[in-house]
Amino acid sequence: MQNVIIDKPYRFIPPCHSRLWPPILRLLVPRLLNKCHGITRVECRGVEHLRESLAAGQGILLAPNHCRESDPLVLGALSAAVGRPFFLLASWHLFMQGRLRAFLLRRAGAFSIYREGMDRAALKAATDILEQARRPLVIFPEGVLSRTNDHLNALMDGTALIARAAARRRAKLNPPRQVVVHPVAIRYHFRGDLQASLSPVLDRIESRLTWRPQRDLPLIERVYKLGFTLLSLKEIEYLGQASSDSIHDRLHRLIDHLLVPLEKEWLDGRRDDTTVARVKRLRAAILPDLVKGDIDEPERDRRWRHLADVYLAQQLAHYPPDYIRSDPTPDRLLETVERFEEDLTDLCTTHRPFTAAVHVAPAIHVTPDIDDLMPQIEGQLRQLLGIAQGEPTDVPA
Repeated sequence: MQNVIIDKPYRFIPPCHSRLWPPILRLLVPRLLNKCHGITRVECRGVEHLRESLAAGQGILLAPNHCRESDPLVLGALSAAVGRPFFLLASWHLFMQGRLRAFLLRRAGAFSIYREGMDRAALKAATDILEQARRPLVIFPEGVLSRTNDHLNALMDGTALIARAAARRRAKLNPPRQVVVHPVAIRYHFRGDLQASLSPVLDRIESRLTWRPQRDLPLIERVYKLGFTLLSLKEIEYLGQASSDSIHDRLHRLIDHLLVPLEKEWLDGRRDDTTVARVKRLRAAILPDLVKGDIDEPERDRRWRHLADVYLAQQLAHYPPDYIRSDPTPDRLLETVERFEEDLTDLCTTHRPFTAAVHVAPAIHVTPDIDDLMPQIEGQLRQLLGIAQGEPTDVPA
């Protein structure tokens, strides 16, 4: 389980308004993208839409999809293209991974939000940024990183809450001003030798399972066999035996087996539709006493086990059923193997080379009483990413 849950009292990390650091850090973006993520080129499209909103002095909210850890750096290329730094809402746990990283995150425009509870300070800071309209604000409306570029998770309503609050404030200015949202589609393409990149990773995973490397199989069959086995192992661990049902039903059953008992204990039953929302609510219920430190060691261990089960449920939900079988593109195969490796080891091999494209959609004008903002954002993201409108956002829910 990655260290995304911090059992310490939350402390809001505010935005840094430095004018010196953003241009310095923008110069480092191409090098960091190449060195850390294997991305050799970023193409920005639809930049004229963002420039129009900047020229009009609008409060600007950028709402990108979130499929890779490199997304914030890729948006740095968009920032350079328009010559304006961005603020970015980032999970608090990212600031807890060393002083240097926290220092650089703030100077790059990031400020914290506490995803395990109501963070009024973060909401206020985000609303203030939009009201003042000095820089665009980036919020990833999916709320979690998916590592699936051809699948969009359900969007969280917090984005609309912040945009509407800022729109109310700006409507009272003299003269009245507006808030706009630009959906931003980030699309990656792997340009290397897929077989050469994935074979060593698959060898390591298969060795971990005490298998001989399955190099005689076609790559797609090798990946699918491995995914089937990893799911079966989790079913045996939690359910006692592996199932022969469809992948969709198996994921659904295992996720509910993990979450339903915890929802009965901590929440008096299920309250949300999507797995990500269910996980968020459970974390908010389980974590507070761990942070306070006023429970004994056996209870601490029990709660950490609950949090580990919640984490597993969310990871399972990020494997869309038939993601490979329906369209076995090189990018989908690579994403799936990356997730296998990350879920098994908490680490992920950097594959190279990648290219990235950032596509800015036309502005959505926000009114204080707008009630369909999130469907509009989702619709534009789906269109730019080429994801069918009818595809579920949370298949195993």
